[in-house]
Amino acid sequence: MKNSSTHLLRTAALALGLLVASSASFAQDAPAKKIKDHRTNPELFFLQEGDLPDSYLLLPPPPDGASITFLNDQARYNWGKTMRNTERGAQAFRDARVSGNGVPMAFSESFGITIDSINTPELLKLIIGMREDAGDLGTREAKDYYNRTRPFAFYDEDTCNPEQQEELSTNGSYPSGHTSIGWATALVLAEINPERQNDILKRGYEMGESRVICGYHFQSDVDAGRITGAVTVARLHADPGFQAQLEKAKKEFKALKKAGKVATGKPVPTPTTTD
Repeated sequence: MKNSSTHLLRTAALALGLLVASSASFAQDAPAKKIKDHRTNPELFFLQEGDLPDSYLLLPPPPDGASITFLNDQARYNWGKTMRNTERGAQAFRDARVSGNGVPMAFSESFGITIDSINTPELLKLIIGMREDAGDLGTREAKDYYNRTRPFAFYDEDTCNPEQQEELSTNGSYPSGHTSIGWATALVLAEINPERQNDILKRGYEMGESRVICGYHFQSDVDAGRITGAVTVARLHADPGFQAQLEKAKKEFKALKKAGKVATGKPVPTPTTTD
């Protein structure tokens, strides 16, 4: 009996040892989580993971297919398709470009001066530097959790730019990261140049609307993206790095305005849209 008990104890100890060794080996072999925030790309982020509110906890789930909200999504999707062969549709096509200087250039007309490395280097650094705080960190948890099918895939139809469809189909539709970027940028630029806030905010609103026109996002994705964009800006104002760069941008803008290099009149109006 004693020998039997001893054998069982040794067997259990061996099994436990193998389990621990196996777990340790797995931990060594498992790839480390890729960090994607200010620590690895400070040119596109001011913030780190965990700084922003969790978008999964912040937002409601995307609408159920039998809901009134989804009926509105469908109606807006169909409306968007009717706009593609218009000047507003051409603008929506251009609004899809957020990489590089796409976002600063989209807002230059409404802001009153070309936002680039020559005219406004500090302002450019600010706008580019917050881009993925809004577009990625601000939307990441909800996008990953819901992984909502994009409208062009849901309806099996082309977007305004079929070349981007394969890339876009690899990540979720809800909430819209492009919308979040556009709305966050508009809020910050309107703070810097309040005299043109109406035009700036209108332009930011249009960037979200463009996602519906192109068929990249449902309307409810865009609505949620405006929430994450606003939340991102609120959190950025508590970040020392953002605060410092914002002050540099404001000082730069003030000097340009004093020198008469900022347009003061209303920009050339862009086509408005109605349902």
